[in-house]
Amino acid sequence: MLNFRDVSACGTDTETSLPCMFSAIGRRDYDEDRIRGSESLLHVVKRAGFDVLWRDNQSGCKGTCEGLPMQQIDVAQLPELCADGRCLDEALLRGLDTIARDARGNLLLVLHMLGNHGPTYFKRYPEAFRRFVPTCDTGELRKCSRQEIVNAYDNALLYSDHILARTIAFLKEREARFDTAMLYVSDHGESLGESGLYLHGVPYAIAPDEQTKVPMVWWLSAGFRRSFGLDADCLAAQAAKPWAHDQLFHSVLGLLQVDTSVYERGFDISAACRR
Repeated sequence: MLNFRDVSACGTDTETSLPCMFSAIGRRDYDEDRIRGSESLLHVVKRAGFDVLWRDNQSGCKGTCEGLPMQQIDVAQLPELCADGRCLDEALLRGLDTIARDARGNLLLVLHMLGNHGPTYFKRYPEAFRRFVPTCDTGELRKCSRQEIVNAYDNALLYSDHILARTIAFLKEREARFDTAMLYVSDHGESLGESGLYLHGVPYAIAPDEQTKVPMVWWLSAGFRRSFGLDADCLAAQAAKPWAHDQLFHSVLGLLQVDTSVYERGFDISAACRR
């Protein structure tokens, strides 16, 4: 498991970050028209021969998966996980065994989690994950203390960890047949009362670190590392360095050894770790 501790986001909201983080352009040369008019990472990978599937438990892919297969979680089909038009992220894992079984070759699967989106943090986790109390159990944050808001957020964070653990367990179960890997990264951060700010979406130029710094985790099976010639110690050293969403496009292409003119080795996190 690789935990990248210093990662900067493309934006402070999903609408901005998703197209940016899946583009070759990124934040360093930010131009919204160019980003939305260019091929996303998913389209490049698709042209390289991979099957690509986007599964969504949020607000869509913001154009990054346009024209590609997409599955929106159906609230009506999973009443035990869904309420009030929203589903717990565990819904994204339902049916993964069928997807893996039906895969015809290499598969890139995107699970777009709802994660810890506010203000209704208390709706992002089941009762079993209500470990930190008391919690803010309303979307009107002004009615809650900061500690209650933080507690609800931390419970949602525990649940997100649970989803990642279940995803890794699913991939481990299939190591004998497939080279498997998981790359998790948030699209933006969240303010929880620091300097009086809550939620996200502050203009990037003045946004606090809480909204622009995001977690990123990689899990690569032993088979994946062997097949793609990756040195584990080198990767661990890379995880300690500062990175950004700008590296996502090129790092995924590098990990999958996709040969294309849009790939930039200098933005590939694992480039120095491949034998």
